[in-house]
Amino acid sequence: MSTDTVVRRLLAEHGRTYAEEAGITLQDKPSPLYRLLVLTVLCSIRISAETAVKAARELSAAGFRTPRAMADSGWQERVDALGRAHYVRYDESTATALGEGAQLVLDRWHGDLRRMREEAGDDPGALRGLLREVPRIGPVGAEIFCREVQVVWPWLRPYFDDRACGAAEELGLPHTPEGLGRLVPPEEYARLSAALVRAGLSKGALAELRAS
Repeated sequence: MSTDTVVRRLLAEHGRTYAEEAGITLQDKPSPLYRLLVLTVLCSIRISAETAVKAARELSAAGFRTPRAMADSGWQERVDALGRAHYVRYDESTATALGEGAQLVLDRWHGDLRRMREEAGDDPGALRGLLREVPRIGPVGAEIFCREVQVVWPWLRPYFDDRACGAAEELGLPHTPEGLGRLVPPEEYARLSAALVRAGLSKGALAELRAS
């Protein structure tokens, strides 16, 4: 199968970003960026992406779309929203982390993650370091945020982390960020990155793509 065919299948079958799935229309504005941060927090523990996405939708539906709204919400309100998404076992600790993280964003970046970007100085490594200061976000979560936010922060492009590059190598595709960036237009980088990670996490997806 040609490279173009593999890429087309990847995008068609797996190329939906987590933000899209959570109903977040990414823009370089405070609320959508914060909602992506919340989604990142939810994805940063051993729980399915599907459940994390549902939890992000529930928190958004409850009105917690800004750090101020999240910080002003009650802990039990956050627990209840997570419970409606069946975000079990981690609901109480995550409710605490979300409240603490919202307060951090308010105190340090005045509720606007574009200030985090400015503090990072357009340095991906510095940005990942700042993200890891948010409660619950570790190395994996920082990568998730960067993969997704490149839609609206072009200076990050092309952003393909080790997981995406590893899946690309298994498929016989170029497996560096620069090489993968040559396969699709810049506006498709986030979708291709998501597709590679999703395919890599989906049992048998890479083997099926290789075999077809």
